[in-house]
Amino acid sequence: MIDGDLRDQIVQLENEIDQLANKLETCRKVMWFSKAAIVAGAILLLAYLLGAIGFDPASLIGALGAMIGGVVLLGSNSTTAQLAAAAIKDAEKRRAELIDRIAVLTVSGEQGRH
Repeated sequence: MIDGDLRDQIVQLENEIDQLANKLETCRKVMWFSKAAIVAGAILLLAYLLGAIGFDPASLIGALGAMIGGVVLLGSNSTTAQLAAAAIKDAEKRRAELIDRIAVLTVSGEQGRH
């Protein structure tokens, strides 16, 4: 009975790891988008400063907004990604401990039968 309970806990941990891995992948995608927004805003701002494009208040505000928004999204998702990675590591450690407990139960159960 204990062996089955441990297996259920392992399955729950594996589901948790999968969910955290999906969260981490989403964070990475948002971080990539954030970096692209920062670069696009910087290029537009640089083009304005070098005179390549004429003054347009809307595009200037858009460039600054893209840069600021990108930095905010990057920072937020970077922190979330770090937390998710740490949670994955912890869940994998707990899963390994449970697997080791199953191995110990199996070995001791086999020795008791001989």
